[in-house]
Amino acid sequence: MKLPTAIVLGVDTPIGLTVIRELGRRGVPVHGIGRNSDALGRTSRYLSGFSLRPEGPTLAQWLPERIFHTGARALFAIAEDDLVALAALPEEIEGCRILTPRKPQLDLVLDKSRTLALAAGLGIDVPESWQPLAGEDFAQYAETLTYPVVAKWADPPAMARILADHGLPLIKAEHAASPHALLALLDRYAALREWPIVQPFCSGFGFAQMLHMAGGKPSLMFQHKRIHEWPAEGGFSTLCESVPLRRHTHQMERSAALLAAIGWEGPAMVEYRHDPKTGKYWLMEVNGRFWGSLPLALHCGAEFAWEQYRHRILGESGPARPRLTDRRARFLVPETRRLFTVLFKAQSIPNFKPSRLAELTSYLSGYFDPRLRHFIYTADDPRPFFQDLGGIIHRTLRREKRPEDL
Repeated sequence: MKLPTAIVLGVDTPIGLTVIRELGRRGVPVHGIGRNSDALGRTSRYLSGFSLRPEGPTLAQWLPERIFHTGARALFAIAEDDLVALAALPEEIEGCRILTPRKPQLDLVLDKSRTLALAAGLGIDVPESWQPLAGEDFAQYAETLTYPVVAKWADPPAMARILADHGLPLIKAEHAASPHALLALLDRYAALREWPIVQPFCSGFGFAQMLHMAGGKPSLMFQHKRIHEWPAEGGFSTLCESVPLRRHTHQMERSAALLAAIGWEGPAMVEYRHDPKTGKYWLMEVNGRFWGSLPLALHCGAEFAWEQYRHRILGESGPARPRLTDRRARFLVPETRRLFTVLFKAQSIPNFKPSRLAELTSYLSGYFDPRLRHFIYTADDPRPFFQDLGGIIHRTLRREKRPEDL
């Protein structure tokens, strides 16, 4: 039986590529939509069709026609701004089910303040937060905080356009080591009359629990710890490791309870900072989109896109029972960039005191670790990796050309 076609909106990243591989290996015809002709997922053997995203028109203007021409019955989206746009559209377009979060649930998880308040009510540990407001004495309050602190926007998608209009970048997280540094950080946003949330830096390591929710209950679960991040002081995962489900079971129950309270359906990642010394799990956020370390889940046997397709398109029910394998996964290029920063610019990394020898040994030994897999390279689908490598070399050579050579 031929399975219904799925569209993956956003095949330019390893996340989109992973969704393609999950579905394609299961026999689902996948049509990818990318922003560029050299989109990472375009060369995947598991992609049955590709088209470019038009510039200018809104998603609502061009998507229905694309769905009609592909005959797709399922649509997955990767980028957060696409999730926001799709949340305002019907749940079904031209007979295609839009497998993205609905607006009430998405709005809640995108607002960190609301998410943390809900979690605290369920007994989940949340860091103390200060939301600076116009008219407050920032200098006085800054003196009362324990440093270092981290500043991050309560609702990043809502702030992205406002920041862009003022010529400012959207920074996921910024660190401040003193009241003076924090005040300088906040002053940067004075013209906006909007400021990020300020929280104390939580010790420990990045720990995440991933769940697919169906009917208010998890049908698939997975968890991992972050070993390395980029930037090194805290960012996206560049080296991560699976954690057996027999561990952290109580916290997994709390994560499931949080998603159920939100009314979440489909995949989500509940992200913590876990400190083994104190046993604390500090909630950072709920990630309502496919997350950056999704390749690790696939390498271990947890297929979240397929699980959603299985439930919503094929109408199957009940939990998945994969045989999960213990793996590590590395995002090679940013992991290499991180290594060079640690080796040669370690003093620029806040709240981080690395051992250069240990970091170099860890990086090199990864090539001999039988558990290690990669975010982009897979033996059965190598072309995206070599395309990406070629693009990196091409861009590097162009940057190194002298003006008189151009």
